[in-house]
Amino acid sequence: MNTNKRYSAWWLRMAALYLVTGVALGNYMGATHDFSLRSVHAHINLLGWASMLGFGLVVQHLADTLSARLVAVQFWLHQCALPVMLSALAALMRGNPAVEPLIGLGSATVGVAVLCFATNVWRGTGAKLRAA
Repeated sequence: MNTNKRYSAWWLRMAALYLVTGVALGNYMGATHDFSLRSVHAHINLLGWASMLGFGLVVQHLADTLSARLVAVQFWLHQCALPVMLSALAALMRGNPAVEPLIGLGSATVGVAVLCFATNVWRGTGAKLRAA
């Protein structure tokens, strides 16, 4: 199996995991009427479920034109940084302002991962257009 296709499958698996996590947190907030983690919930759903689903589908569709190195770098940056960012954000929402630098670090790293994705798609689709 192509390395990019393998990463695509892992993106989709991780998206499913974040979907379950986001729904569980939403159910918890609804049951307890404690919505203090709503920003964590939103980030789980957007940077976890929705973004990872999109990454997985795009990588699957463009597997033959994307740089395998950039796909791997993006995957691991995102997977390592997002839990740090989400955990620190949850701690901040629970009253611990000392974690703000971790939120910044996690957020910046996720941003770099997204730039890797955008660069890879831009280059990959450019190669596809030139080949046509």
